[in-house]
Amino acid sequence: MTSHSRTPLLSVSLRSFSAEDPGGWDHLIEAAEVLDQVGFDRLVLSDHVVFGERLEEYGRPEVGGQAGGKQPTGPDGHWLEPLITLSVIAGRTRRVRLGTNILIAALRRPVVLAKMAATLDVLSGGRLDLGVGVGWQREEYEAAGLSFDSRGQALDETLRICQLLWRNERAEYHSATTDFQAIHMMPKPVQPGGVPFWVSGTVNPRVVRRVAEFASGWIPWGDAAADVRKGIRQMRESLAAAGRDGSDLDVVGTLPARKGAQGIDVPATMEPVPELVEAGVTDLRTTVSIPRNRSEAEDVLAPFVAGFRAATGRSSP
Repeated sequence: MTSHSRTPLLSVSLRSFSAEDPGGWDHLIEAAEVLDQVGFDRLVLSDHVVFGERLEEYGRPEVGGQAGGKQPTGPDGHWLEPLITLSVIAGRTRRVRLGTNILIAALRRPVVLAKMAATLDVLSGGRLDLGVGVGWQREEYEAAGLSFDSRGQALDETLRICQLLWRNERAEYHSATTDFQAIHMMPKPVQPGGVPFWVSGTVNPRVVRRVAEFASGWIPWGDAAADVRKGIRQMRESLAAAGRDGSDLDVVGTLPARKGAQGIDVPATMEPVPELVEAGVTDLRTTVSIPRNRSEAEDVLAPFVAGFRAATGRSSP
């Protein structure tokens, strides 16, 4: 497993999607630049490759959706591919970590994903994290020529092959779907052990097994995200039963930005931070509306970072 600092980090989900054509995406890249400048620790992007027309499926937990959930766009919403977008952002930033929340990793051929991620990690100076999950949309798998019902096995194989290629000078792999030997892939990722995987999911046997085998971090979903303290306890107990010490696992927790009379109420927003950190959350993830004017964006985001550092006892990025 990749080792991590236990310093709590502040991350933000950027909207790399739009219900309608936004007329350009400069605002997204500029927002990333401001996040980098003011001291956010990580930014993450979402992933959809294509859409079918049954978007109500997102509200069904039994297929991987979220109870009561609603997709933020219709089937003709504009969604940027996250790894390409992060590559552009990597060239315009210097220190902020770059991640996905989540990448539907199995939609990409494993060997190609391994090469793409290693390349981005090298060119960004080791700043990449890959949050991964199975997704919820049958049509997306069918359009990629893949079985929706086998998506869990496909994700496991994708993660296994990526780590095999990242960690070995000479790799071989044999399964019913993929078979190779004496394979070399360079360059390796900058980060020891390869790009960290953050596995998304509820606390269930399949996700626990996936976290135990592959993950540096966990992105709770469903009930585990709604009550992250309980979710962390359950995940740690389940990992222990599977033979993995869960105390080293990074965990995402939601940090909603609370509104006040003059915009974001930073003290109120930061109020739950110490308790979340005590419970085991290491990545506190917020979604905040970032003004398109750069100086206004700095005025909004800089106090947010300062408040977070005060709440966690950090004095510098």
